[in-house]
This record gives sequence, C-alpha cells and structure tokens, in this order.
Amino acid sequence: MDDHERTRRAWAQAAGKYVREHERFLAQARTAELFAVERRVLAPVLAATPAVLHPMSGNGVDDVALVRAGAATVTGLDYDERAVAWAQRRADALGHPVRYVRADVPPFPVADGAFDLVYTGKGALVWVADLRGWAAEVARVLRPGGHLFVHESHPMVPLYSWDEDTTRIRADRDYFAAAHVNDSFPGFGAVERQHTFAAVVTSVLGAGLTIEVLEEHPEPFWRMGDVDAAAWRGRLPNSFSLLARLSG
Repeated sequence: MDDHERTRRAWAQAAGKYVREHERFLAQARTAELFAVERRVLAPVLAATPAVLHPMSGNGVDDVALVRAGAATVTGLDYDERAVAWAQRRADALGHPVRYVRADVPPFPVADGAFDLVYTGKGALVWVADLRGWAAEVARVLRPGGHLFVHESHPMVPLYSWDEDTTRIRADRDYFAAAHVNDSFPGFGAVERQHTFAAVVTSVLGAGLTIEVLEEHPEPFWRMGDVDAAAWRGRLPNSFSLLARLSG
C-alpha cells in the first residue's frame, strides 16, 4: 500500500466524525467566522464578492464562514465521500451557496479561469504530495487578477514537542524529510508531507503568481485538546499566511 492509499484510508476512518458529530459541526457553522488574520488579509478580495474554490475542504465550516465574509459562491473539493456529503448537508441546511465535489487533488475538476479566489488552509498542504502540480492547478483555475490565499501550519510545527516546560525538537522528525507519519492524527497512519517554507513559496512563484502578503504568526491554528505546549507561547512560528495574485 502506498502513502496516498494509507492516507486515504486514514481519512475515510477519521471522516466518520463528520457523521457522528453532524449537529456539533452544524451548530459551529451557524456562527463560524474566519480567523481575524484571514479577515484582515482577505478583506479587499472578499469585498469583491468572489467565486471561491476550496480544495481539501474537510468539514466545510470554513466555506460557510467565507460566504458570511462576502464570497458569492464556494466550491469545496475533498477526496472523502462522507466529508463531501455531510458538508453539503450542512451548507444546504443553512441555505448557503456552497457545493461540494469529491476529488483527489491535484488536478482540480473545474474549468480554467473559473474562480476569483482559491482558499487553502488549516491543515491542507501537508496532504499535497505534488506541491508544484498543486500550484499550477491554482494558476489554471484562477481568473486573471485572481488570488490564492493560504493560512497554514508553519512547516516547523511538526518538529516541535508538546512539552509544557520547554520546547524540544523531536529526534524522530526532520525539517528536510519528504514526509512523516502523523502520530496526533486519529491513529490510522496518515502520511503528512513535510514541505519547507521555501518549497511553498517557490511553488507559488513558479506557477506565475505574485506574492502580495507573506506573514508568520506565533499562534497555532489548532491546539490538541487540553495541551498547553510551550511551543505555543509566542516565541516560535506556528502558522503563516500567504496571499498571491495571478497577473492579468
């Protein structure tokens, strides 16, 4: 079994929570908002009521938040059938213009130049094996002048321990490794890609986009349960934001 299939099976099991916890996700979606940094960076883009593509859309809560923030429509892509089906059910229940398509990505199963914004973030890029292919697809589906926005975990994060007294670098992780097995994932052997910060930036630039905003943040976008890790206390990069524009 290759890494892609291992990860697909891991997500197939993990996505059961979207069914079991449907009411919780629905309640969350009713009031969901993008993070403050997302609203700040995306404000001029969302003011133009863009058509948005969200590859690797997961539970779909961010899609509802995008509509609430100004998106005209959102199309979500995810490779798990249950994630797609139950995200669609929540969007329909709330009456939002969001539709979902089951798809492995890249490629994106949408037309050239069909979107004003590609939104990707909060734990998506680690599942992309072909980062350059992903960036090329972003450029293909954007209209001239369209934007890519990424709010993601910083590539250093997989190296941090979750010790509360001080942050240690894990002996079993390598910043320059190709991948690692995520041991905080629900235990099914999902394989995360270890993209360096340089690899993300050069992939975006190589696809012909111009970077307009690039910021690193000390706050993580996700915290594990009741853990209070020293790595999250403001001294280390835990997430980043990137806004890039396709010329035209």
